[in-house]
Amino acid sequence: MYILKKSKRALGLNEPIKDNHGKPVTRREMIARGFMTGPAVIAAPSVLAMMLGSEKARAMSADLEAMRIPCGIIGGAGKIPFICFDLAGGANTYGSEIQIGRQRQLDFLSTQGYAKVGLPGNMNPNSPNAASTTNNFINSEFGTAWHSDGAILRGMLASTQVTTRANTNGFPIAARSENDTGNNPHNPMYGINRVGADGELLTLIGSQNSDSGGNSMAPVSMMNPAARPTKVDRASDVTGLVDTGELGTLFTNSDDAIAVLESMTRLSHGKTDLAQTKLAAQAEADVKKLVRCGYVKSTYLADTFRSPDALNPDKDPHIVPQATQPAGVTPIFTAAEYSGDNEFRKTAAIMKMVISGFAGAGTVTMGGYDYHGQGRDTAETRNFRAGRCIGACLEYAARKQIPLMIYVFSDGSLSANMVANNSVAGRGKFDWASDNQSTAATFALVYNPTGRPVLRDANRDQLGQVSASADVVTTAFQGANAVNLLVESVILNYMALHGEEGQFTTRFPSHGLGGTTTRDNITMFQPIVNGTVSNPA
Repeated sequence: MYILKKSKRALGLNEPIKDNHGKPVTRREMIARGFMTGPAVIAAPSVLAMMLGSEKARAMSADLEAMRIPCGIIGGAGKIPFICFDLAGGANTYGSEIQIGRQRQLDFLSTQGYAKVGLPGNMNPNSPNAASTTNNFINSEFGTAWHSDGAILRGMLASTQVTTRANTNGFPIAARSENDTGNNPHNPMYGINRVGADGELLTLIGSQNSDSGGNSMAPVSMMNPAARPTKVDRASDVTGLVDTGELGTLFTNSDDAIAVLESMTRLSHGKTDLAQTKLAAQAEADVKKLVRCGYVKSTYLADTFRSPDALNPDKDPHIVPQATQPAGVTPIFTAAEYSGDNEFRKTAAIMKMVISGFAGAGTVTMGGYDYHGQGRDTAETRNFRAGRCIGACLEYAARKQIPLMIYVFSDGSLSANMVANNSVAGRGKFDWASDNQSTAATFALVYNPTGRPVLRDANRDQLGQVSASADVVTTAFQGANAVNLLVESVILNYMALHGEEGQFTTRFPSHGLGGTTTRDNITMFQPIVNGTVSNPA
């Protein structure tokens, strides 16, 4: 018999969580309980400042196109865009959400196991459900199996079109991680960059000002200070990246501003030649390239992005309604949703940068997922919003016809009591009671514009296993009990989407995923791209 009692008042969507953990004092604790999201400011250098000191220069030709590639200015990310969602605090992601079974997704758990992950017996995935055409609680519209009443699923459905879902697939990963700590090395972005993901403007971006760009840290062995994520969580952060400063206000014709920048490039080449007798040969070459590339990049970006609107999610009719909305284009968010929810604006800024190829990979941190003890209604509402944001990324990729990989993780997880929350938002599910790292899980979703990604082995639809009582089987694969190896598994699967999994050992010579056969057993999808991905602006 399930216990019925009055549940706590549901917290507002942006209301911070106050619990028995003690007063939050660190940035991570603030984020996990929803006390902080964080502003973002990106300072773009003034191109006029680059002219200071140019008293004299000799005329010389400057082939900007020839300098573009040597200066590292590439047209797009070149790899499948990658976005990860860091649900700070220890969210529930399986059972009530994506399905993980004992061997396969639909190798169902015990009634007690599903109760631990928040489901009463009449809502177990395999329970009779007359409202469903399959007479159960399973939904496979996104390829992989979800609980049909999962809050994340409902959010994704609200953000996507049927055709987008039809070209999406995914897989869950049963893997333990520590509760309530920023020391879980969950974030894979540095590794994704190591295997080739890069952007036209920035290499990596994240919504938090941290070494990983998110709440959870990155594996130390993968970190690269030169690729530290730039903080982005709003439109002004990205439009400032290509602001030409005062120069843009001096000319009514943008071609005139570009001409001035080209002249500055020629001046820079002359200036660096004057240093020839003052530096050793190698140092001279390095300085000359550094100075010249600074001018070349400013000129190239000003020419390519003549208006900051090219980067601005606020001006994108696929994201939010415009004063003059193109016929046949339905925005992902309504004007009220977009203006009223910072998480939507944050997601929009990152997804536009990454999917358009302006950044190689990005992290969206969403706070307030340390929601145990706060009522099931609070948790359902926050998971639904996460689903809206995840679905928005899939839908935007579909609008741009660009493949996309999404990875969702959280620091630890939780378990439920047997108290049914019968509020409208609680939906009759059990309230979340306490932290429980044994029920932790992550999941990946992949969108392919040319058709749903195909599993390499039709009999393998999840990575790792859980017991009948819903606990992670820590011996099921290398990453089941080691978060750094979990990250390696995700990167291996990202490489496999390009058919490049054979290069994994070369890129990560000290990896812990075992030999080729073992790695093949944790590689989920067949390749979906050949060669370079074209990312339209």
